[in-house]
Amino acid sequence: MTGVITLRDGSDADYPALVQVWRSSVDATHHFLADADRDAIEARLASDYFPQVRLTVAEVDGAVAGFSGTAGEDLAMLFVHADARGGGVGRTLLGHAILEQGVRTVDVNEQNDQAVGFYAHSGFTVTGRSETDGDGLPYPLLHLALGSA
Repeated sequence: MTGVITLRDGSDADYPALVQVWRSSVDATHHFLADADRDAIEARLASDYFPQVRLTVAEVDGAVAGFSGTAGEDLAMLFVHADARGGGVGRTLLGHAILEQGVRTVDVNEQNDQAVGFYAHSGFTVTGRSETDGDGLPYPLLHLALGSA
């Protein structure tokens, strides 16, 4: 995907497209995630996760290419479709979340080296670590904060 990136607020009408983006992104970056755990998370996105955050949708040439979800100062989710990776969608979403939505913290799977590097390059530093993810599964999380070196 190449073209102009536009951002807009997300709504429940976007949920099917966002689930597709999530799956594409996770398949490309979360090789550590067991298939059953991935499928269980995917089944709960629209019912449990999306309604809890403020969604921002990134479109490229009219197609949904990525999205973020914020809750206060926390970036709860940021996913970019595999076909749009490397095109600035993630940077655009993160910049918007920081500058327009006041994001200062994010948790990232420790095993997702690409995401860890992305956030480090964007000024986030590790402030803590958890052995399990938010659902108590054995996927360690790094807790990051913006500019807290």
